Amino acid sequence: MNKFIEIRRDLHQIPEIGFHEVKTQAYLLNYINSLDSDRIEIKTWRTGVLVKVNGKNPTKTVGYRTDIDGLPVNEETNLPFPSKHDGMMHACGHDVHMSITLGLLTNIVNEPIADNVLFIFQPAEEGPGGAKPLMVSMEFQEWKPDVIYALHIAPEYKVGTIATKPGLLFAHTSELFIDFYGTSGHAAFPHLTNDMIVASSHFITQIQSIISRNVNPLDSAVITIGKINGGTVQNVIADHVRIEGTMRSLSAESMNKLKERILSMINGFQESFQCKIKVDFGCNYYGVINNETITNDFLTFAKNYNGIEAIECDVAMTGEDFGFMTKDIPGMMFWLGVDSPFGLHHQKLNPNEQAIPLTIEFLTNFFKNIK
Repeated sequence: MNKFIEIRRDLHQIPEIGFHEVKTQAYLLNYINSLDSDRIEIKTWRTGVLVKVNGKNPTKTVGYRTDIDGLPVNEETNLPFPSKHDGMMHACGHDVHMSITLGLLTNIVNEPIADNVLFIFQPAEEGPGGAKPLMVSMEFQEWKPDVIYALHIAPEYKVGTIATKPGLLFAHTSELFIDFYGTSGHAAFPHLTNDMIVASSHFITQIQSIISRNVNPLDSAVITIGKINGGTVQNVIADHVRIEGTMRSLSAESMNKLKERILSMINGFQESFQCKIKVDFGCNYYGVINNETITNDFLTFAKNYNGIEAIECDVAMTGEDFGFMTKDIPGMMFWLGVDSPFGLHHQKLNPNEQAIPLTIEFLTNFFKNIK
């Protein structure tokens, strides 16, 4: 079996949530330290790892970033190497991301290119967001790359497919947490209460009008409420309801508009339902915006690479904190086909592992040809 497929299986068994990737960091450091080379420099930042491979005649530093955290998802893959952490799973493919990165790192160490290469093993991509605080750290700033690359698996594409585009690739995103506080009481005496089940239900219905009536139809946006908690028993009127959701937009301006309208609606609902409402926009990610020149150069190389089918794809409403990196550093991200019948964040996600050695070879050759 390919060594990096074995590594992926090891990592798959130890998923950890953001900023708790202790076992993952230890595993990565153990492997990286086994690469006996005087070209390697290593730093840690919280639960992340930075590895600099010094080039033969460097004029710049090329960055490559991978995310390392898992998700609070109960695995249902029936694989012979399942997660050993109850309620946790690499359901977004970060185990595949890491194994590919370790393979690329190994090849660059064994056959260094002219320029320096910085490998970034970043924690907390799934939340609360590791990219933004990492970028302002002393560790990152000392080795800050001049260009940066990353990938994300795509279950819907077959192995050997690479998909990307210049410009916006991933959307701007924001979490949404809203708490409604009213007055509880007996179900038989609703006039003596302030029912937060009713208030929150009206709010959830009305919030959808923001997309249809406040966002330019040519500038797509999404508001999704994914969770509601409220009430204690069937014959008691609820004095507290919490709703949780997410917002996505194709422009920073539209995201600001969504937040402004939600705040305005909250003011009106507090008055009309005689309640208190608190909102928290949680974790916010900037959209991944691919540098046009860098992306076109990458696509040209990929389209001429034997065994790779490179396509230009549409923008996706998915979120990625790699957007903070491409906002500050010229770079790009691409989708990598892994041909899984189940999608990202699904408890049965099962990427085709043959994508791992293929992508390691492809990226190694690409890095040798970076201008």
